[in-house]
Formats: sequence, structure tokens, C-alpha cells
Amino acid sequence: MRIDEQPRTRWPDPSTFRNRRPDLRLGSRRHRIDPAAATDGRIAVQHTVRTATAEYTLLLNAPAWLGRRGVGEALRDSVAELRAIDLTYGPNRPESLVSRLRRGEISPDSYPPLADLVDRCTAMRAATDGWFDAWAVPGGFDPGGLLGGWAVERAAERLRAAGIHDYAVLTGADLVVRGHAPHGGPWRVAVHHPTAPERAPLVLEMTAGAVGTSGVTGRQGHVVDPHTGEPADQLVAATVVGPNLTIADAYATALYAAGPTGLSWFRGNSDYRALFAHRR
Repeated sequence: MRIDEQPRTRWPDPSTFRNRRPDLRLGSRRHRIDPAAATDGRIAVQHTVRTATAEYTLLLNAPAWLGRRGVGEALRDSVAELRAIDLTYGPNRPESLVSRLRRGEISPDSYPPLADLVDRCTAMRAATDGWFDAWAVPGGFDPGGLLGGWAVERAAERLRAAGIHDYAVLTGADLVVRGHAPHGGPWRVAVHHPTAPERAPLVLEMTAGAVGTSGVTGRQGHVVDPHTGEPADQLVAATVVGPNLTIADAYATALYAAGPTGLSWFRGNSDYRALFAHRR
């Protein structure tokens, strides 16, 4: 089984991490990426792309056998997937598949990726006791609470299909990583406190996993309490770590809406864990 199918996250002692520069930073105004040269002749690439709704940064630690042309093709394919999802599924675009679904012009089964998106929203509504509810928003179905994570995971699938199994993809305060960083070790991720950046960051070493965050964009009322229809106001921010960014993103959105009640989702044998859940 490939490493990208195995969730691997370790919380090292911060004192041992102090003299080791992180590869990635989340929730910090400082530079969030530390460029590094690839080891063993591998090809290290960093690329940032902006769509109409988000900015994504892709870091690839590609095998030498793929060659620069092959890496470039894989990167273009992954970026094309991000752009296509923005154009095709954005709920704010009148002609997107999501908008057409909301108007009753098509059914979820009309397009397999749309069916997958709807199924994931349905599953997360059940997993969060209805606190993640893509149907309980003004205007009808809106998958925005997990759409960004879903886009990143689909773009990452394109990288793996091309033979790249060591990479990181970031958007806002979210990220997914697989394999190893260009220096040859696990990706070193510093997750900064969402409301107190002066605090020492929580440090993770990851070879497979994702971090999803809700509430740090500065927008007020962007998450609705599905039970009242009013903007959620219990938490300042919520951050969740786990194997898949689509699910971590949805959990973070639901936790932001539910407040401390949502912490019960992460007990027992859950593969997901709440890193931050701060009251206003």
C-alpha cells in the first residue's frame, strides 16, 4: 500500500523542533513555505495559482525518472483540475453545476463528480449530527464548507496518477501532504494559533494527512448555524487534522457552527482530531 493511503501524523516535542525550520506554516503572517533543495537528485517544484475564489500553492518533490517535462505536465494537469472545479462547481457562478442543481435543472446523477460531491455532503451531515448541512443555507444546496478541500484532494489525485507521491498542497489555512519533503524527511508543519499568533505554534510531522480550518478568513457570518439559520457565533476558529482534507474541512466547518458540542465527534477511534476550537 502506498504511503499516500496511510495517515501518518506525529506531534513531536516542541523543544526538539525549535532548531528545525518548518517546511510549512499555517495561520501565520510570516512566510509559510521554506524552499528547500531536493535530495538524491529529485525534482523540487513550487507553484502558486490563483482562481476566482482561492489561491493554491503546490510543492512537489518529484522522482528524477519523471523528468522536468513529466513534472510540468503533472503540475499543469493538477492546476487545470483546480481551475475546472472553480468554474464548474462554484455556487456563486450562475452557470455552474451547483447553481443548476439548485435551480432544479439537473440532478446529482447527471455528472459523476457532482454525485460524489453531493454524497460527501450527505455523509458529513450524518457524521456531524446535522451541524454540517449543505442544504440548510440561503438559496439551497451549497457545498462551500468542503468544496475547497474536495478541490485540493482531486488535484492531489492528479499528481499521484502522474507518479508524484511526495507533495504538499495549500490553500488559505488548509493543507494536504503526502510522502516526504524535499529535504528527505517528513513534512514539518507549524500550525499557529488562529487568534494568538504570538504563541508558539503546534508542530506536526506528517507523511500523509490534512489540516482543515474554518473561521480565520476574517469574514463574519460565513458559516450558518443549520438549526437556526443564523450566523454561527460561538467560536473564533476551528482547526481539524486527519487523513483527508475534504472531511477535515467539513468537520472544521461543522465544529465552527456547533461550538464545544462538536468536540464529541473526535473521541474514541476517530481518525480526526480537533487542534483548535476557541470561543469568542
